[in-house]
Amino acid sequence: MTQSAKPVPPIWCPGCGDFGVLAAVKKAAQNLKIPTGELVLVGGIGCSGSIHNFLEINGLHALHGRLLAQAVGVKLANPALTVVAAGGDGDGYAIGMGHFMHAFKKNASILYIVMNNETYGLTKGQASPTSQIGFEGNVEPPFHAILTALSIPAPNFIARTFSGDPKGMTAILEEALRFNREGRGFAFVEDLSPCVTYNDTYKLWREKVLDVSKLPGYDPTDRKTMFRLCLETNEQGRIPIGVMHRPKESGHDGLEVKLIGERAGPARSDIRLESNLASYQKLLGSLT
Repeated sequence: MTQSAKPVPPIWCPGCGDFGVLAAVKKAAQNLKIPTGELVLVGGIGCSGSIHNFLEINGLHALHGRLLAQAVGVKLANPALTVVAAGGDGDGYAIGMGHFMHAFKKNASILYIVMNNETYGLTKGQASPTSQIGFEGNVEPPFHAILTALSIPAPNFIARTFSGDPKGMTAILEEALRFNREGRGFAFVEDLSPCVTYNDTYKLWREKVLDVSKLPGYDPTDRKTMFRLCLETNEQGRIPIGVMHRPKESGHDGLEVKLIGERAGPARSDIRLESNLASYQKLLGSLT
């Protein structure tokens, strides 16, 4: 007899932007009527990486910077599952950068949420890959994940949200999860999630965020246009939020579809001896 682990109270500081992500994930999953037994959340390292502990779903605490590799593994093992990976900007854009880049190319139908607070909050506020110049002595320009994502020619869903806009975030996460569940591929959502203890940017970001859908020429199916709009918005000192890329293709482009097709996947395969005896004997015969 097995006993499932129960959710524990969040360990986050009061006002942390990650609370918004937690609420939006729960609401989006409920709106889409995703059974809890079919939802898997792979958490990363840092404050945001504990998010799976606060939901009564299947959770996996991944290795530092490796949550995408493990999330893709879960999806390929059982394509029927809805898989969400969630971590921070330090976890995803520093040690996890290699997996981040390849996730777009692989295009497995998982949702990756990065809670970006521009600092390493859990380890007391050091500069992260997205920190602004001058923050805690940082001299490097910040990494722009959205521009990087738009530069990779793959049929991915790409968006940015803000924890100060929970309704907008929920709507985008719903669309991203629907995209995944249709087997269309990888969905990346970066959430601006302020760290109220070491880098409280709520007021600043609320003044700077700009919904790209309100800009002239907005077309999320046109990658070149969206790259230009996001670049120009950044150059104007604003922060673009909203859906940045919505692929035109309506086919099933997910990695799991290409590799496994209509099969159940390894985790649900029938491995009983009697059912596979002929195949085993043929395999053994080929080795003699």
